[in-house]
Amino acid sequence: MADTRRTFHHPFKPYEIQSQLMTAVYDCISEGKVGIFESPTGTGKSLSLICSTLSWLRDEQRISLDRQVHVEESNEEPAWILEQARKQRTENILQRRLELESRLAKIREKEAHQRIQYENGEPLKKRAKVDSDNSSSELADEDQFVLDDYQSETEVKGSTTSRAGSDGFSIASLDLMRKLGEPVEPTREDPGLEFTDELKIFFCSRTHSQLTQFVNELRRVEFPKILRLEDERECVAGNMQQESPIRHLPLGSRRNLCINPGVVNAGSTKAINERCLDLQQSSTPQEKKCPFLPNKHNEVLVNEFRDHTLARIRDIEDLGMLGKAIGICPYYASRASIKPSEIVTLPYPLLLQKSSREALGILLKGHVIVIDEAHNLMDAISNIHSITVTQSQLHRCRTQLRAYLLKFRNKLKGKNRVYVAQTLRLIDSVSDCLDRLVSRSSEEALVTVGDMMSGKGIDQINLHKLIRYLADSKLARKVEGYNEHVTRQASSTQEPLSDTTPLLTHIQGFLQTLMNPIAEGRFFFEKEESRSPSFRYLLLDPTFHFKEIVEEARAVILAGGTMSPVSVTRLKDDRKSSKILTRAQMDDYARHLFAYVAKERLKTWSCGHIIPKQNLFVRSVSQTQDGVDLDFSFTKRNSVPLVNGLGKSLVQLAVAVPDGLVVFFPSYAYLDQVSVQWQQTTSGSENIWSRLQNCKSVFKESKGVSGIEDTLRQYSKAIDEGKGAILLSVIGGKMSEGINFSDKLGRAVIVVGLPFPNLHSAQWKAKLEYIEQSTMDRGGSSAEGKAAGRDFYENACMRAVNQSIGRAIRHQKDFASILLLDRRYSTPRIADKLPGWIKQSCEDRRAPATFPEIIRGLRDFFQTKV
Repeated sequence: MADTRRTFHHPFKPYEIQSQLMTAVYDCISEGKVGIFESPTGTGKSLSLICSTLSWLRDEQRISLDRQVHVEESNEEPAWILEQARKQRTENILQRRLELESRLAKIREKEAHQRIQYENGEPLKKRAKVDSDNSSSELADEDQFVLDDYQSETEVKGSTTSRAGSDGFSIASLDLMRKLGEPVEPTREDPGLEFTDELKIFFCSRTHSQLTQFVNELRRVEFPKILRLEDERECVAGNMQQESPIRHLPLGSRRNLCINPGVVNAGSTKAINERCLDLQQSSTPQEKKCPFLPNKHNEVLVNEFRDHTLARIRDIEDLGMLGKAIGICPYYASRASIKPSEIVTLPYPLLLQKSSREALGILLKGHVIVIDEAHNLMDAISNIHSITVTQSQLHRCRTQLRAYLLKFRNKLKGKNRVYVAQTLRLIDSVSDCLDRLVSRSSEEALVTVGDMMSGKGIDQINLHKLIRYLADSKLARKVEGYNEHVTRQASSTQEPLSDTTPLLTHIQGFLQTLMNPIAEGRFFFEKEESRSPSFRYLLLDPTFHFKEIVEEARAVILAGGTMSPVSVTRLKDDRKSSKILTRAQMDDYARHLFAYVAKERLKTWSCGHIIPKQNLFVRSVSQTQDGVDLDFSFTKRNSVPLVNGLGKSLVQLAVAVPDGLVVFFPSYAYLDQVSVQWQQTTSGSENIWSRLQNCKSVFKESKGVSGIEDTLRQYSKAIDEGKGAILLSVIGGKMSEGINFSDKLGRAVIVVGLPFPNLHSAQWKAKLEYIEQSTMDRGGSSAEGKAAGRDFYENACMRAVNQSIGRAIRHQKDFASILLLDRRYSTPRIADKLPGWIKQSCEDRRAPATFPEIIRGLRDFFQTKV
């Protein structure tokens, strides 16, 4: 039963479902569970997550302090001594916190009066002049491309075990000094504050734009003093301000935070990373190194950056401006702010990749992880750890490596010569395997590691040691640098030739997957007309890569607006507001991401929408106005009568629906095909496309990223001018996620067909085989394995549909219609996988309505609203 006495410091009076969500999240963290929460978009999910998680954090901080200052009562000591000991402990514990809060308070006060001047003013020191193209300079001597002598880990083992500590003290002496509370670190020019790793919330979302929206919500919330002790007036904390601002840190990639124009203008994210690392190499002349990089000489600036970062809530753009103003790299300097922060926001890759967490110094042990927009989490994990390498890439890399080995063979010593030769031999083997498959003209096939490593002498290569060598030796940069050097000499230019990642670095990422467990993923040969033939490694099991996060964290929260499909036993109507789905089981997550998690640790929760039931008109449509069955399955969707019937039906719907109408198609290819057919004129009559344009302005989503904002702007303008508009979009496209079609922008959302993946592709065959096998490995029967595979396949389709549906309703007073154009939406298996709030709006309809009935229903619905 919900604890109604709990205060979450919500800036507004929360809706009933918001209170229930906050209570459920708070309890999930308190109990150390893994929670899966579904709250439809428009229900105030982000603000509820902020209030519940930070309320728990502040409560836990208070409890932790009480625990630390507690003194065991003793009959041997007078009460006044025990009380004095407790006060002394309190002052010692709070002293550093007070120092930080005092520094942050001064900065907040300063920024309140000088914010504009501060952000646009001069930095604290004269900025170093930065060559915007310093990466193009090079040493005249080709020896810069020769590898440094390489020693494996076995040859340097034990070199640090007996090293003395700071100031010549032994490790044992330093340990004893720490136990006695003595200072052991050397004094610095500005020691600043040393922090323990504060208990914190890591909040993760898919994109920086979504994180920016979250930060804006975070700015609305105010919390009381971090610590409230009974005798607070007598302790150091008694001087703290009434409200305790949240210490927030946004983390991002170099692409988001780099302030060196010679690096950030490199182009792609990988190219920026590589150029940044190049400037830090020992071979780079000192005058060409990045002047913003933190070092022992500018540690004062790092501390200043940390204090300003934590003084008020900033987004990732604010952090970039702050770094420019102070004259310090925000990407590296932000690491000093991780430990004292209370909430850290970061995009998917920085959390989900272990290498990224290690690079940033992120430790998850004992902290709380919140992942928003988690409906595509499993796909995100799979995409991050999957990789494709093309035939042309392998051929070019082999050519570059051979040229490098030919040039420097006599200058490469010992292990370098051996490992470079092994690298070339392994790339030859993979490339030859791909060439053989291309010659067979096979379109798609499953490939084994044995197939790719069947070349001569490959069985003598220790792949683990070779991958370690490639990472440690920086061979890829040397080869790429030499290749550019030769090309520039041949063309007599000094301009940089490429802003891309070294080719061998990409190949290295693919070679590393050859060591992955066989059960975890599969290799595929792909051959398409539009691109070079390729090998693709596809991660099938996201469990392993997410398991470490789950096991280290205190609690993990997955939240989203469409975590469905959901298996629901029954509906419970609380009669006060929304309907809460009880015993909700997010099957895909429980089976395929958290199969190892004990059932008692897994918590699921789902709720209805905040809008009244009468504000939503939902129908599945099985026939066109001409009586043609709406069946957009792969074998039937190209029927001319079906496509024309769809167009004529949309004309009727466009007349019945005011303002904006968004239509989602299963793919870009099908949208293009339908659009072409609608624009064809038959028997001199007006074509369907023209009839649609006579009703409303028609706009169409393009596949590329460019043009989306312009399309949305024109779509909105047509609606504002009163004509109304139709937006033809694609399920899973840019318009189906992150775009809000509230109010007039989305009075109707129409979904055409079901976007089922190609069941006959080698990749989907492998996925379903894996799911069937893993189900049986956990004790299920063959029939249960096939059923699990079918569910996974259908759920992949319906998650995309549900995400598109969620574009319509964005706030409590909004109203819209949702029309599902395909007879399969009337079947129980598909209908049961729709979101609960959608099913509630059409649960009383036992049979699909006819098209004339739907048109009449729409007119009646909007007459009562407009």
